[in-house]
Amino acid sequence: MLNGAFDHEDFAGNKGTINSGDLQFMTAGRGVMHAEMPRQNADGSANVGLQLWVDLPKELKMTEPRYRDLRAGEIPIATADDGKVTVKVISGQSHGVDSVRDLAYTPVWILDVEIKPGGKIAQPLPKGWNAFAYTLEGQTLFGPEGQQQPVEQFHNVVFEADGEVVHAAVDAGAEKNGRFVIIAGTPLDQKVVQYGPFVLSSQEEVYQAFMDYQTHSNGFERAKDWKSEIGKSMIN
Repeated sequence: MLNGAFDHEDFAGNKGTINSGDLQFMTAGRGVMHAEMPRQNADGSANVGLQLWVDLPKELKMTEPRYRDLRAGEIPIATADDGKVTVKVISGQSHGVDSVRDLAYTPVWILDVEIKPGGKIAQPLPKGWNAFAYTLEGQTLFGPEGQQQPVEQFHNVVFEADGEVVHAAVDAGAEKNGRFVIIAGTPLDQKVVQYGPFVLSSQEEVYQAFMDYQTHSNGFERAKDWKSEIGKSMIN
């Protein structure tokens, strides 16, 4: 959550709120009915956040659903380039700092990087992983010196899988810091079939998921007659 707050709840009785700087890792597994609702802020300010869907390995599709809230104060912070670079190590590792363990079943690195003007970073990533960056603030220069490409706010940068290091910098004459997230994950090399909220590996599995949902079976038993309470705050 970048700014504001978000409420969540599900049919198993899990509920809570994530605030600015917090994260929630949710594994849907065999299925869960849940609700997410932005808080209505007293000052009328917007709620701003990022959401990433990560496919589960085929053999874990039917695992039990689970949640893991990660509070801002739990996130380790790495520094580089004499303090000109800070990295919130949400998942993975950076400059000798490791993240909290066991956040998700699928290996994923999530790094929140902020670079002051004149700063630079060389961030190693596992070789062969898929990786991209999404720019949140300012202008960032991506690539090694002599091959740098400027990228403005709210753009994606997709990296080649055979690379091992992400190079990023902010021009010394920049008026503001550059901030971006680096997200990397191991390729699963499996078919992805998505329809509505269901993401599986074949059409037959998606059809079965719809049947399970409609008949309140195979993990959806608690869906019968369940209604969200947090959604009522948005009525009128």
